[in-house]
This record gives sequence, C-alpha cells and structure tokens, in this order.
Amino acid sequence: MEINIPKTSTVFASLLKADLTTQWRNRRSFVLVLFVPVIILVSWKDVIDQLGGAFALSACITIGLMAIGLMGYSNSIARDRDKGVFQRLRVAPVASWSIMASRLTVQLMMILLVTVLVFFAGYYVDHITLSPVGYVLTFFTALIGGAVYLGLGQLIVGLIKNPETVNSTTRLVYFVCIMVGMFGIRSSKTCFISRHGTRKMGYRYNKSIACNDWLCNSFLHNRHQEICMEY
Repeated sequence: MEINIPKTSTVFASLLKADLTTQWRNRRSFVLVLFVPVIILVSWKDVIDQLGGAFALSACITIGLMAIGLMGYSNSIARDRDKGVFQRLRVAPVASWSIMASRLTVQLMMILLVTVLVFFAGYYVDHITLSPVGYVLTFFTALIGGAVYLGLGQLIVGLIKNPETVNSTTRLVYFVCIMVGMFGIRSSKTCFISRHGTRKMGYRYNKSIACNDWLCNSFLHNRHQEICMEY
C-alpha cells in the first residue's frame, strides 16, 4: 500500500487557511487590535499639531505592533500549547517550520493591515500625508518592528509555561512599553512647548517694551507742547 505524503506547499497552504480561520473566529480581539491605534491617532489632535504627523503615525503603528506581538500572538501560542494543538500537529506529516511559519505569516499580515488602517485614518481624518518613499520605508520599518515584538512574545511563551502567567506577563510588558512611550512623547511635547513658549514670551516682552517707549515718547512730546504753549 502506497502512502501519499502531501507536498510542503500544500501543507503550508492548509495550515495558513486554518490559522486565518482561527483568527477570524477570534475577531473580537482582532478588531480591537486593529482599531485601537486608529482611535488613538484620531484623538491625538494636539500631538499632531505640535510634534508632526509623521511622529503620530509612527507612535500609533508602534502601539499596534506591541498589541499584535505581545497581546495577540503570545497568548494564542500559549493557549494552543495548553490545549495540545502542537502535540497533535507534530505527529502529522508536516514540517516543523511550516507550523510556526503559517502563524507568523498571519501576524505579519495583521501588521500590514494595521499599518494601512493607520495611514488611511491619518490621511482622511487628520490630513497627514507622507512622500511615497516615506510610505515604503514605514512599511519596511513596521515589518522589522513587528518581528521584534513577535520575537519578544515568543521569548515570553518559551520561558513561561502557564498560559495565565503568560497573559499577565505580556500585559505587564505591554503596560511598561506604553508608559515608556508616553513618557517620551510627554518629554518631547514639554520641550517643544517650553522652547516655543520662550520665544513667544520674548516676543511679548519686546512688544511691551516698544509700547512703553512709544507711550513715554508721546507723553513727553505732549508735555513739551503744553509747556511751550504756557510760555
């Protein structure tokens, strides 16, 4: 009896289809991960006006990358490992690398989708435009940054076996990353305001000096005319 072993491409396509189906069934978390950066971008009107549109786009994309790599990917891997999904896949006639490659491909697709949604929101809501080279570089940077956060999530899953502990750890790391990012934005915003506020205060000071000089000269001129009329 001949045993037909499926091709690697066929197995990878089947795994990719199964992972996409699983991602669609968990569409609540999927939609939350996609739209949180967009909501943050829409609410950052003052940040866009003061620090620039490119800074706001990069910050919101980074928040989306952290949510995908830390909150989504690591928790799904820990949950499937706890349910024994990987043990069942290991006895199947599939390559080990194709199992994780399909998972990572789905996450990279989500990263590209988050980047596109942030670009659309920035263009149609906040009227932020970049050059074509800027858009291409942002896509490549998003892929590289997403790979970094996916690697960090994989590291957490590899070191911690309990899925509940993985969930709490990823939330803690995500919170620390968000707080560090918000502190950097706040520091940049404070430096920007203080720098321009100093210029504005100097302008007001010079303007007040000019007004005082004009008033003093007008008073002295009028007083001189009154004295001359008396004599």
